Amino acid sequence: LQRVLETSNAGKSAQDQIKQQKDKMEQELKQKGGEIEELRKQLERDSMVMSKEKREEKEREVRIKLNDFKSLQKRYRTELQRLEKKLVNTLLKDISNLVEEIGKKESYLLIINNAGVMYSPDSIDITDRLIKESNDF
Repeated sequence: LQRVLETSNAGKSAQDQIKQQKDKMEQELKQKGGEIEELRKQLERDSMVMSKEKREEKEREVRIKLNDFKSLQKRYRTELQRLEKKLVNTLLKDISNLVEEIGKKESYLLIINNAGVMYSPDSIDITDRLIKESNDF
């Protein structure tokens, strides 16, 4: 299953979408980080000639921008995880449907992956029989 996710066209497309979104977000965070760093440098340079009120105002501005940056970073991380989950779940659903189709068409008895059974015909389900026989104990 992992190999299908990594090498199929749909899997590669999902990975590309995630990478593009990640790159876009990283670029924006880099820009905002640069702005904060520039404000800090300006504050350090000018702090000796600023009034106490002006310096406190600039320090507050840096803190606000830093908090905004951290919030944006957290939001982007959440958005990226949500996008990845959505794309992978869609792909997994498509793969499961395809596995079931192949299993039925080619009369497989069982198709498994590392996580467990991906396909088995209903005819080999012995759950009802187990329940009945265990009730007879």
